[in-house]
Amino acid sequence: MTDWPRRAAAHLAAVRRLRPMVHHLTNDVVTNLTANVTLCLGAAPVMAPSVEEVEEMVGFAGCLLLNIGTLDPPLVESMIRAGRRANDRDIPVVLDPVGAGATRLRTESALRILDACRVSVLRGNAGEVLTLVGSGGKVRGVDSMEDMAGRDEAVAAWAARNSTVVAVTGPVDLVTDGRRRLYVHNGHPILGAVTGTGCSATTAVASFLAASREDPAASTALALAVFGLAAEQAAARSAGPGTFVPHLLDALYALDEAACMAGIRMEQAA
Repeated sequence: MTDWPRRAAAHLAAVRRLRPMVHHLTNDVVTNLTANVTLCLGAAPVMAPSVEEVEEMVGFAGCLLLNIGTLDPPLVESMIRAGRRANDRDIPVVLDPVGAGATRLRTESALRILDACRVSVLRGNAGEVLTLVGSGGKVRGVDSMEDMAGRDEAVAAWAARNSTVVAVTGPVDLVTDGRRRLYVHNGHPILGAVTGTGCSATTAVASFLAASREDPAASTALALAVFGLAAEQAAARSAGPGTFVPHLLDALYALDEAACMAGIRMEQAA
C-alpha cells in the first residue's frame, strides 16, 4: 500500500528545497492570489503573459501554467507560443480550461491549446473536463453544472489516448493517467465560496510538478491533497469566506511533515 501522507510531505519538502519557478499565463481575477499560493508552497511565481517575452521567460521555468479564465485571442497566442517552447525544453505544461463548455470561444481555445501543445496535466471541474474529453459537460459561466456520475472511465480513457494526466476537482478529486485512478478526499466546501480557489489548486499542481515530474499523476494528486488539507485547516480557523483566504495562505505556508502525516487522505482505485 502506498504511503500517501509520507509522499505528500516529501513532495512538499522538494518544492521548498528546490524553489522552482512557475511561469503563469493566467487570468486577471486570480493573479495576486495564485502568486501568493505559489510562494506559500515554496515555489517562485512569475506572471509574464506578453507574447514578446513568453518564449524567453518559460526557459527559466520548472513548469508552465496556462489558465484561460479571462480570455482573449492574443492571450491564446501567447499560451501556444509558451507551450510549444516548454515542449521543446521538456518543461511540463498544466492547463486550467476555466469555463470550457460555457462558450464557443472558451471551448475552442482550450481544444486548440490541447492540439497545439503537449499538455502534461489538464485540471478542471467536472463540466469543463467532460466537455473537453467529449463526454457531455455543462458549465454556467465558470461553474460546473455536472458531476462525474460514473464517467470516471471515459475520463481515464481520454487520458490514456492523449498521454495526459487529467485531474477533476470536486467533493472528491479524481486524478488519472489512464492506468491509475487516484482519489483525493481532502478539501472543504468553503472553497466554492471564494473566487480563485480552483485556479489556486492548479497552482499547487504546477508547483509540485515543477519540483517532481517523474510521476505526474502522483505529483498532481499529492498537490491537490496538500492544497485540500490546507483548506480544511483554514476553514476551521475562519469565520467565513472573508477570513478564509488569509488563513489559507497561512496554512499553506505552515504545512509540514507532521500535518501531512496526520491529515492527507488519498486512495488508489483497485
